[in-house]
Amino acid sequence: MGFRLEEWEVAVYPEVLEASSGNGKLFLIFISRDGGSKKYASVLAPGQHEGLGKVGDPGISSWGWNLDGQHSTYHALFPRAWTVYDGEPDPELKVLCRQISPFIPHNYRDSSLPTAVFVYTLVNTGRERARVSLLFTWANSIGGVSHLSGDHVNEPFIGEDGVFGVNLHHKSAKGNSPVTFSIAACETQNVSVTVLPSFGLSEGSCITAKDMWDKMVQDGQFDRDNFSSGPSMPSSPGETLCAAVAASACVEPHGKCTITFTLSWSSPKVKFLKGFSYHRRYTKFYGTSEKAAQTLAHDALTNYKRWEEEIEKWQRPILMDERLPEWYKFTLFNELYFLVAGGTIWIDSCLVDKKRPNDQDELARIKNDAIKSTETKVSGRGEEVFRTMTTTTLNDFAGVEFDDDENSTSSSHVSEEELMVPLKRGYTDRSYQTYKVLDLGNTEEDVGRFLYLEGVEYVMWCTYDVHFYASFALLELFPKIELNIQRDFAKAVLSEDGRNVKFLADGTYGIRKVRGAVPHDLGTHDPWNEMNAYNIHDTSRWKDLNSKFVLQVYRDFAATRDMSFGVDVWPSVRAAIEYLEQFDRDGDGVIENDGFPDQTYDTWTVHGISAYCGCLWVAALQAASAMAHELGDRDFAETCKSKFLKAKPVLEAKLWNGSYFNYDSGSSSNSNSIQADQLAGQWYTASSGLPPLFDDFKIKSALKKIYDFNVMKIRGGRMGAVNGMHPNGKVDETCMQSREIWTGVTYAVAATMILAGMEEEAFKTAEGIFLAGWSEEGFGYWFQTPEAWSMDGNFRSLVYMRPLSIWGMHWALSLPKSILEAPKINVMDRIHVSASNTKFFHHETGVRRMATKAKCFGDSALNCAF
Repeated sequence: MGFRLEEWEVAVYPEVLEASSGNGKLFLIFISRDGGSKKYASVLAPGQHEGLGKVGDPGISSWGWNLDGQHSTYHALFPRAWTVYDGEPDPELKVLCRQISPFIPHNYRDSSLPTAVFVYTLVNTGRERARVSLLFTWANSIGGVSHLSGDHVNEPFIGEDGVFGVNLHHKSAKGNSPVTFSIAACETQNVSVTVLPSFGLSEGSCITAKDMWDKMVQDGQFDRDNFSSGPSMPSSPGETLCAAVAASACVEPHGKCTITFTLSWSSPKVKFLKGFSYHRRYTKFYGTSEKAAQTLAHDALTNYKRWEEEIEKWQRPILMDERLPEWYKFTLFNELYFLVAGGTIWIDSCLVDKKRPNDQDELARIKNDAIKSTETKVSGRGEEVFRTMTTTTLNDFAGVEFDDDENSTSSSHVSEEELMVPLKRGYTDRSYQTYKVLDLGNTEEDVGRFLYLEGVEYVMWCTYDVHFYASFALLELFPKIELNIQRDFAKAVLSEDGRNVKFLADGTYGIRKVRGAVPHDLGTHDPWNEMNAYNIHDTSRWKDLNSKFVLQVYRDFAATRDMSFGVDVWPSVRAAIEYLEQFDRDGDGVIENDGFPDQTYDTWTVHGISAYCGCLWVAALQAASAMAHELGDRDFAETCKSKFLKAKPVLEAKLWNGSYFNYDSGSSSNSNSIQADQLAGQWYTASSGLPPLFDDFKIKSALKKIYDFNVMKIRGGRMGAVNGMHPNGKVDETCMQSREIWTGVTYAVAATMILAGMEEEAFKTAEGIFLAGWSEEGFGYWFQTPEAWSMDGNFRSLVYMRPLSIWGMHWALSLPKSILEAPKINVMDRIHVSASNTKFFHHETGVRRMATKAKCFGDSALNCAF
């Protein structure tokens, strides 16, 4: 492979090796030498089972737990891992298990497949032939209510190309989709495969775990007749049903042998709590039959070499780059674990299995849950705007065409002329192209829809203020998924949900989703249809979400040069800017925070103009102007440029203190704090190839201040960047979040440093997260990087989305050609600002004319309020 495995060694982590040791999901090894006079047998996991020593125990504690782990190491470089057993349990046998998952950038088919491959390489360093049997066991269980509910069935199979194994059919509870596991091995000229279709962990089982162990110790294999045994009897309530696949081979003295296993599973539908179901992405290629698991197992065993080649081709240039620190290479890839472990749901498309309640009671409840008529008053642009949502129920959204009178808030009667957006000449042979807010009929290059959680403790899908940091990973590796997420939020911007919700922070009530406001998240129990599961604050008053939407959209547009994407989301970009302008209370061009935690730092109060939100706003104005120019919306380009030119000097005058930007313009005790994230807008500006927001001196001075204070004054830079620091060198103790170190923000600060030419400081800053979170001397947060930790190492919110922002560092180190090769002329210099263009216009090309009015979200509670 061109590099030494040891270079990415995590070290001996028994917790990793023992992850599945208590539930019958294990690998075991049986070795016989010299005609059977020397035998070794052990579970391939260090330590001892908790039940060891129980007299007459028929379960897995009766197996041999003979590894102490002193010669076993685990190495990880996601999506691959290696476990090395060097002379355990046989001193003359080295066992290497290579684990491969088809996580392949830009491959939207294979990367969706629910499968993993385990490739064992056996090296005999002794003078005698060794007969080795490896055993893969699996429990017919998904945990939870159905674990011991019974009616589960196992069935052996003989497949094509020597793929032999067992299918484990699991009957789920509460009407959820059934699950089928398939465990298999590949039989070759040198490898023989046998199976034990079913065994149990308790005394009443026909064949117990102890029986199975004794059989393997004696014979090293199962009876070939087991393949013809057919489906097992359904398990009884309270019984754990397990299966095993054994692969046996003879390894000659100083020879080696390869044995390959796979685990695949099929669960075709995902069902959300409110009863709505969707087909998972892989069903597009394998269908919804329970037989898909077996087919997946076959394909995994026949394709894994190609997958591994593609993974190595992707990773090799980074691994071989001598300019990059070794810890960075390791951490860069391993932080990607969250894209598959962060509660990820990837569905085929909204057309494959249109959402529908499976439970009739739930259906009746939803149909009768009327969306109350709500009138809200929004103050903005010096005028009062009243919007009224029509009183309706879910029934009314199914194919209904709304009245087209002037009082209607929704209409599906939109002429083709109203759906036209002017495009920049040169991208099309026409000056106008039809725009549709939601074109569900276009399945060309459809990559489905994608959800991932903010974190396993904060159960909200695609939390947007956090995705702002994490999205660099998707843009770099799976850009079509990233564009689809942005499309989902673009549709949401133009929608409104008038149902009342209570906000926990102050006890007030408001509507769930305000038109023009970017939602905090796509929901929890009914994603895409019932958004804003977050209810601590009213996020329609947050000052970062809309700016983050504009900045992400422009970055993605600039990087992909996808004109259809730009046209799709442009009305929402305009709406987001227009909505946010209402928070410029004094008309100085810069939005103000409202004296509560109205941004991603949702316990950290902000007063007046803030470095974080103000910088994001100014950056968003520049990005919107540039995008408007590219799409041919000249009036809006001029409008945003004029506002940018007005806002920028105000922001600097109010916050710049000579060495950094103050936290905010208020008079509180922490208003002059040094915020690590103060240049978030500049981070995106530089990442998108736009001109810098401030002069080079200000950018580098602020970053140097952050480095000297927020980074280096915290244990010598070995923990990351603390969010807030007073200029006297003391940590800002204003609130929990001001004194925390946020892993993802630290990576983002490091990315900003790289873009400013401060690579040495950048890697030192980010290394603190590696040392505290991933290294042997750290706190032990590998593959569960939290949102934050305190200075004593206590964590908050394990397995969190934001640390994916390390890919923002990679983006900064290797900007794509589309940005590097963009014209060097300042795009802002190309936009003429007319004296009359000082207000937002609502003309024919405005957002109100470009949005379809009835079916932004189909039959959901959301209504496009135009």
